[in-house]
Amino acid sequence: MKNLIRLGSIILLAIISITSCKKEGRPLNLNLTAVGNLASPDDNTDVVLDPTSDASVLFKWDAATDADGGLVLYEIAFIKEGGDFSKPVYKVVSDKGGVDPQITLTHKALNKIANTAGIPASSTGKLKWTVIASKGTNVKIASVSRTIQLDRPAGFAENPTELYLTGTATEGGTDLSKAVKLKQTEDGVFEIYTSLTAGDYILTDKNTDGGNQYYIENGIIKAGNTPITVSGAKKTYRLNFDFTSATSKSMEIQSIGLYMSAYGTEIGTLNYIGNSTWEAPSVDVEFYQFSWGRDERYKFIVHTAGGLEYIGSSNANNDPPAGKPASYFYLWPVTNDQWSNTYKFDPSADKANVKVDVMFKPDAYTHKVTVN
Repeated sequence: MKNLIRLGSIILLAIISITSCKKEGRPLNLNLTAVGNLASPDDNTDVVLDPTSDASVLFKWDAATDADGGLVLYEIAFIKEGGDFSKPVYKVVSDKGGVDPQITLTHKALNKIANTAGIPASSTGKLKWTVIASKGTNVKIASVSRTIQLDRPAGFAENPTELYLTGTATEGGTDLSKAVKLKQTEDGVFEIYTSLTAGDYILTDKNTDGGNQYYIENGIIKAGNTPITVSGAKKTYRLNFDFTSATSKSMEIQSIGLYMSAYGTEIGTLNYIGNSTWEAPSVDVEFYQFSWGRDERYKFIVHTAGGLEYIGSSNANNDPPAGKPASYFYLWPVTNDQWSNTYKFDPSADKANVKVDVMFKPDAYTHKVTVN
C-alpha cells in the first residue's frame, strides 16, 4: 500500500509540474518591423571596380525594429533595375554571420555580383540593393532601396574550372595530353610554378581537343589561340591568371632556401628539377643547443626576382612530425618572423644529412624531408 501511495504521489507531482510549465510558457514573439533606412553607400554611387586590389564598399543600414530584443538576421539583396527583391539575382548574409546591420563587400565580390546580374566585362551597369531582415519564419524586405552603378574591368562571363599550359615553351611540349595543369586557388584564379624555355604556349581549359583557348596580350587574358611567345634562356616562374579580372602576373623564382630558425639563416638551397619541384639532395642538419634543449624548427625562403618570400606552416607553433597527417607539411605564405609558422624536423635528422623536396602541385603545395 505504501508503494502505491508513493507511486501515486510521484505521478501527481509530474502532472502538476507539466501543467505548471504549460501555464508559464510563452509563445515565441516573431514581431519584426522591416529596415526603414539605408545609410551607405549613397544612392547612385558609381564604383569603378578594381578586383585585383583590396578595395571594398561598406553597405550599412539602420537596425530593424524588434519588439522583444530577439535575434534578427540580415541579408543584402541585389536586383537588376526593374527586378523583384523577392527574386534577387544575388544575396548574402551581413557581417558576423548575419547579425551586423552592415556588410563589407570587396571589389572582387562586387565584380562577381555584377557578372551574375548580366553586366558584361568592360562595361557599366546599375543594380538596386536593399536589406532583408528575418526573425524565425518572419521575413521582412525593406521598403526602401538604393541604386549602385558598377564599372566592370575586362574579364570573363564564365570562368574556366581547369587550366593548362601547352606548347613548345612548356615542360609538357605540344602533346596536349601532357599539358601542364595549374592549381585553382579560388574561383577563376589559377597559379603554377613551372619552367619556360624559348618557344610558345597557349592556355586551355582542357587537355583534350575542343577546349577553350586563351592568350596573354600586355598582361591581359583574352580568348583566342594566338600563341604566347617566350624568348631567352630557360627560367622558372610563378604564373598567375585571374579570369575574374582578365589579368595575369609572372614572377621569376630563382631558388628556395631551407631556413633554420635557431640559426636565423638558410642552411641549404633547393634548386628546380622540373615538374613544379625544388630539391636539395644533401643538407647537413644539426639542431641548435639551448639551455632548455635542442631546437629543430625550420621553414622556407623563396628567392624571387622581386625579393624574398617566406613559406611555412599555417600553424603558429608545431609539434614534431611523427604521426601527423599529410596536411602538416602543407606550405602557405607566412611572415619573416624568426620563430613563427615553422615545422619541426624529425629527431632522427639531428646531426644527419637530409634530402628536402618542395612540391607546388595542383592538389597541394607541400614538402618532404628524408634522412639520408
